[in-house]
Amino acid sequence: MRHGSIPGAHGRVRPLTLLGDPVLHTPCAEVADFGPELSRLVEDLFATMYAAQGVGLAANQVGESLRVFVYDCPDDEDVRHLGHIVNPRLVETDGVVIRGPEGCLSLPGLEASTERYDHAVVEGFTMTGDPVTVHGMGFFARCLQHECDHLDGTVYADRVKGWRHRRLMRKVSRASWCRPG
Repeated sequence: MRHGSIPGAHGRVRPLTLLGDPVLHTPCAEVADFGPELSRLVEDLFATMYAAQGVGLAANQVGESLRVFVYDCPDDEDVRHLGHIVNPRLVETDGVVIRGPEGCLSLPGLEASTERYDHAVVEGFTMTGDPVTVHGMGFFARCLQHECDHLDGTVYADRVKGWRHRRLMRKVSRASWCRPG
C-alpha cells in the first residue's frame, strides 16, 4: 500500500512559459520562504509536468522566477528518480560528455542534439528546508543539468551551436506556438 499522496495530485496545471518569454532568460531568485506557498508551487509543478508528459520542470517554466524544480526521470538503467529541489546548485559535472537529443516543455515538439556530462551532482533543499543531495547518471544527469540551467536563465537551445542551432531556430520560427517579433 502506498503511503502519502502522489506528487501533483493536489496541484493545478499551469500554463507553460514558452521560448521568447523573458522569464526564461532571467536568473531565478533564491527561495526564502519554505511555507505553504512553496508546497503549492511544487504540487503545481508536478501536476503541470505530468500533464505535459515531461520528465522535469523548473518554476520559471510556469512563470515563477524562483529556484525550484521537480523531476520524475529515468536514468540509463531505467531506474526512476522522483523528487524536487529548492535552491539547487549544480556542484559537480564529470564523466564523459555525451551529445544526445534534448527537448524542453518550453519548446514543445522540438529537440536538438546537446552536449551534457553523463554524471551530475546537485545540492539544495526540500520544500520543508531539509538539505538534499541528488546524484544523476546518464539521462537523469542530463535532466538535472537541464533544470539547473533553466534556473540560471539558460534554455538548452542556448547550448546548441553552429548549424544545429540555426536548424533549431528555423524550427522554432515555424512552430505554431512561436510568437512573432
